[in-house]
Amino acid sequence: MKGSDGLVTAQAPGKLYIAGEYAVVETGYPAVIVALNQFVTVTVTKAEGIGRINSKQYQENSLTWQRNGDEMVFDNRDNPFHYILSAIRCTEMYARELGRNLSVYTMDIDSDLDANDGKKYGLGSSAAVTVATVKALDQFYDLHMTKAQLYKLAAIAHLDIQGNGSLGDIAASVYGGWIAYRSFDKAWLAAERREHGLSELLSMDWPQLSIELLQAPKDMQLLIGWTGSPASTSRLVDKIAIAQAKERVEYQTFLSASKNTLEGLIEGFRQQSLSAIQAGIRANRQLLNHLATLTGVEIETPILKQMCDLAELAGGAAKSSGAGGGDCGIALVDASVDQAALMKQWEQAQIEPLAFQVHEVI
Repeated sequence: MKGSDGLVTAQAPGKLYIAGEYAVVETGYPAVIVALNQFVTVTVTKAEGIGRINSKQYQENSLTWQRNGDEMVFDNRDNPFHYILSAIRCTEMYARELGRNLSVYTMDIDSDLDANDGKKYGLGSSAAVTVATVKALDQFYDLHMTKAQLYKLAAIAHLDIQGNGSLGDIAASVYGGWIAYRSFDKAWLAAERREHGLSELLSMDWPQLSIELLQAPKDMQLLIGWTGSPASTSRLVDKIAIAQAKERVEYQTFLSASKNTLEGLIEGFRQQSLSAIQAGIRANRQLLNHLATLTGVEIETPILKQMCDLAELAGGAAKSSGAGGGDCGIALVDASVDQAALMKQWEQAQIEPLAFQVHEVI
């Protein structure tokens, strides 16, 4: 939204993974993701001389680091400012390719992806802030990007910082609603970036990339429970990558089973079959538990297990969401299920129900 005074505001929603975690990091492997009605909002105002980036939420951000010999090696992947700066850098590089003159501006960032008391729900804030920044500057510089171009530019900016992951959370923040997502070939992108500018890259077909908008069955209700324990997706994905190098045959078996499971689950969406979707959720939960045993990485923590088991007893299908290790779990239930009773059971088990809704982009 662009005002007559040059001020622009853009929003991007947070997301939760429904199924397909870890496998989706590999090129062409499917996942189902949903966008939620919690947003990062970026406002850009033209300034004179000195620009600023302001955010109430990110003022207290901490840095993590490890020791490599005598060197301190910093991990910037959980620091939202690095994603903002990367989004600015990439969008302005694209703007220059289109002949735009660059400006000085103040950027104000507000997020309701985390709670007011600092609780982090794991809704993909780094992706949402990247997308919202790109969208705001797209309007500010009158770039007129399509959703496909927004996705690709935000994916490049995010990948430059995170270095791993599927970029599915970027797709959810751009497209909204329920999506079936398959990741592009990141090695191909790295090679093409050495040969082409952003304008060319954004107009290319990216090998294996697929974003399909899904329609949820009318009788399906998404329930979300937060375990009170934040997790670092980047570091969990790192651990799985290290472990899969040692267990290549078993990991390939996991990938193949995940693909088959997700294809059935996605078909459940296409056929509007809640029972097929629930069967896919249950099968994916078992696959992730097997992956956890194989790699020694704790995906379904004891409290996530309790959350899922309570939902199953109530007639729902439940699993961890995203990388696991904490954060949220999801349950898909028939609308006729006594949701209030299940929420009460979760609360008694120290699991916080989150009253978020699916965000559909119009």
